[in-house]
Amino acid sequence: MRKATAMAVAMAACGLWLAEKTPAQTALATGALEFTARITPTAARPEPVRQFTFYVLTKSYTQIVKEVEEKEGTISRDAFIDDLNVSPQLRAWLKSHEVMDLSSLDLDKAISPDDVIHVPEFLAAYQRANAGGTTRGLPQPKYTAADKTAHPEKYEKLRQDYLAALKKFVEARPETVSGVELELESVNPQRKWVAIQSERRRRVQRAAPDVAQVQYLAAKVDTDLDGRAAISGLAPGNYWISSLDLDAGAGDTRLRWNVPITIEAGRTTRLELMNLNSIDAHGSTP
Repeated sequence: MRKATAMAVAMAACGLWLAEKTPAQTALATGALEFTARITPTAARPEPVRQFTFYVLTKSYTQIVKEVEEKEGTISRDAFIDDLNVSPQLRAWLKSHEVMDLSSLDLDKAISPDDVIHVPEFLAAYQRANAGGTTRGLPQPKYTAADKTAHPEKYEKLRQDYLAALKKFVEARPETVSGVELELESVNPQRKWVAIQSERRRRVQRAAPDVAQVQYLAAKVDTDLDGRAAISGLAPGNYWISSLDLDAGAGDTRLRWNVPITIEAGRTTRLELMNLNSIDAHGSTP
C-alpha cells in the first residue's frame, strides 16, 4: 500500500514537472516576430501605420498571385482576334503585328502601302482620311458600285488599276497614311481587349487574398497606435510579412508590403517596414 502511494506521489510530481517544463520547451522550439510599420510621405516625417492588419504567410504573396493567375488561365490574343467581327485580312494583320490599339497616333508607321491596299478596313480609312480633294495627285476610282453588277470584268480591271495607282501614290507620299487612326474607331479592338484583361485582373484580385489566408496563413496581427506589432509561437522557417492587396497610406503615399523574414527557434526576429522595403501601390498589380 505504501509503495503504491509513493508511486502515485512520484507520478504526480513528475506530471507537475512536465507541465511546468512544456511552456519553456515550447518557447525554445518556436520563435517570435516584432515589427514596426511606418510610411514617409513626400517631404514629410514618417508616420506609424496604425491599426492595420498584417499577415505572416508561408509563401510570397507575389507567388500566390501568380498561382491564382495560372489557375485563371491566360488570355489568348490570337483567339481573341479570331472572334473579332472584322475582315480576315485585318485579323491576319493584327496577329502579325504587336498592335492592338488602332487609334494609336503612330499607327501609320506600322501600316505599309501593301497594307493600305490589301486590308479593307485600312483602305476605307485611308480613303476617308484623304477625301475631299485636299490631297493633290490622289488617284480616284474610275468605276462605280453599279459596274460591279453590270460589267464585272471591266469593274475588276478598273479596280485593280486603281489599287495599283494608289499603292504607287502611297509609296511616294507615305505621310498621307497619317490620320487613318481617326477613321478606325468602329473596328478598333483595343477597348474590348482592355475590358477582358481588366475583368481577369479583378477576378485575381478577389481570389488571391482568400487563397493566401486559407492555404498559406501562419499568423496575422494588427498594429497598435504606434505602428508596432508582435507575434509569438511561430515555427522556425522562412515567411513573408504581407499586407496582401491592402494599401497603407500616409499623405500622398500608398504602400504595400511583401517582405521575406526568417524565424529562428528561441529568438525574436525584429523588422522595420518602411518605404524602402515596400511596393508602391499606385503602380502595383495584384
